[in-house]
Amino acid sequence: PAMPFSLSTADVKPRLQQGKKIQGKCFRIISTVSPVKLYCCYGVIMVLTVAVIALSVALSVRNKIPVMEDREPCYTACPRGWIGFGSKCFYFSEDMGNWTFSQSSCIASNSHLALFHSLEELNFLKRYKGTSDHWIGLHRASTQHPWIWTDNTEYNNLVLTRGGGECGFLSDNGISSGRSYTHRKWICSKFASSKSRVGSVPKPV
Repeated sequence: PAMPFSLSTADVKPRLQQGKKIQGKCFRIISTVSPVKLYCCYGVIMVLTVAVIALSVALSVRNKIPVMEDREPCYTACPRGWIGFGSKCFYFSEDMGNWTFSQSSCIASNSHLALFHSLEELNFLKRYKGTSDHWIGLHRASTQHPWIWTDNTEYNNLVLTRGGGECGFLSDNGISSGRSYTHRKWICSKFASSKSRVGSVPKPV
């Protein structure tokens, strides 16, 4: 026959004491972590989480950006002895001649006496011309007629032209005018040729 189960007071007390000891250890472990440390831990976890998300987004965006392979940038090509500015090439002569001779010399090099359509171009020409006066592409039939460029377009009077001559030249004071037979240096201008090497079609990384 099975023996009846009985639990005496002597058996219960040791078990209660053992349970209290385990409970006390748990409280001590929890109590050693201050609220400040817990908040710091939570903060570190949040920062790491945000960093991982940001890195994932950055990698995703990078994979969508096309990369040009074997492609060289476009550049402006000017002949030797010419100076490029914007979309034009300019030649500053060392020789001297009258306005008609200067224009003929420019035409011989597939250009014409210099034209400009902005203050940036004008300031560029003034910087590079040095101290000498240079013929440019402005001319007019008389003081009663408007100024015309050598391409037959009318001058927009971007800068006031001084003097009573029929041909324009660039001086230290800006644009002046004089008689066509006077010998001066000259400036030629023409549009530059753009060159580029075409590479492969852009591919995502």
